[in-house]
Amino acid sequence: MKHLKEAIKEAIDDVGIKSALNQEAAIIHWGEAVGEAVSSVTEAERVESGTLTIKVKTAAWRQELQMQKEEIINKINKEIGTKVIREIRFIWVKM
Repeated sequence: MKHLKEAIKEAIDDVGIKSALNQEAAIIHWGEAVGEAVSSVTEAERVESGTLTIKVKTAAWRQELQMQKEEIINKINKEIGTKVIREIRFIWVKM
């Protein structure tokens, strides 16, 4: 008899929602991946086709994060445990 955890994992794989769940995990784990300073001035908004969209409070922070984009992508993917995020789009929005 299978354990419940194994049965749920198989069901997720069979239905094909694993990628969607991994993308949602990027939003959930954004703060953990980037730390308190960055998470206090940003908000993870959505993931579409491997592109994570992040709202940023100021243009200065947007520029700083843009320069660190590759490092942040690596941190998020490491936090999730899979390479689901391929791009980050930082948008400056008054929050």
